[in-house]
Amino acid sequence: MKYSFRNDYSELAHPKILELMIKSANEQNIGYGLDVHSDRAKSLIEKHIKRKVDIHFLAGGTSANKILISHVLKSYEAVISVESGHINVHEAGAVEANGHKILYYPGKNGKLLPEEIVDSVLIHCDEHMVIPKLVYISNATELGTVYTKEEIIAIKEVCEKYNLYLFIDGARIAQALVSHENDLDLNDFAELSDAFYIGGTKNGAMIGEALILVNPLFKKNFRNSIKQNGGMLAKGYLVAMQYECLFTDNLFYVLAKHAVDAGMLLRDELQKEGVEFLIDSNINMQFIIINNEWLKKLNKLYDFEVWKRIDNNKSAIRLVTSWATDIKAIHEFMKDFREIKNA
Repeated sequence: MKYSFRNDYSELAHPKILELMIKSANEQNIGYGLDVHSDRAKSLIEKHIKRKVDIHFLAGGTSANKILISHVLKSYEAVISVESGHINVHEAGAVEANGHKILYYPGKNGKLLPEEIVDSVLIHCDEHMVIPKLVYISNATELGTVYTKEEIIAIKEVCEKYNLYLFIDGARIAQALVSHENDLDLNDFAELSDAFYIGGTKNGAMIGEALILVNPLFKKNFRNSIKQNGGMLAKGYLVAMQYECLFTDNLFYVLAKHAVDAGMLLRDELQKEGVEFLIDSNINMQFIIINNEWLKKLNKLYDFEVWKRIDNNKSAIRLVTSWATDIKAIHEFMKDFREIKNA
């Protein structure tokens, strides 16, 4: 089997999570997120957040995005997103399927710009159009970039001026939090957004996202929306106990740091070889541009995602490290890469 740099969820789960599951195998728990594990996990997360929030444990990111957006928007209200946003390109039209148009803009380096939000509001100006109501951003972004606190504050100020909600997709929030570019913490996300989620699937959990509802308007009857959209697990404690484990002894941050450190090592080694990068990423995803002949040879040895075609001769590939990436595998990859490059 080829070693995989395709994503950060190829491995089942961190051993400590599996240990807790095995230990709890014969427990009898109340269903639907009303169990003791859910209570414990919520308490552990709340230690990082000063505001009063509601926390819901969901199975995955697409589900979290779809449920939240469908819950808070009226049928004629729309979402503002960057073009590369996950809801726009990687969710099979889940948001649109629930009747909400996505108004997407080019952004810069995967980030939505405040002026794009303003333009969207001003353009959609009468009853013949949808009404922009919710701004969607991801941190980290789909391109591996990280928002600064100043950048999110600027977006938040625009949202407040035009009475828009701000929702932050945190599928890779752990990796963003440990990036050397980061100047935010979990409490900042609660202070600056109406809702956000803390991703587990891409940071050592088997499955799971912890959706944090900050805006009181979002909290009423939210469990009904979870159920209606197929997101309410009978065995809700399955997700909760993973967060119980992740937020014990800083495991959440330890796993993310390993993933990002591995990504930075890979980046540094590739830079030494003069490789061209599609974008400057400071988390566990690296996007490099290589000629297609190298790509074919490399793909026989390693698994990775071909991100985009650059021209007839070159393509960009995405290399992703995870909480479980073996550092030896990075050195082996670089050895093989050099051999292909110098052949």
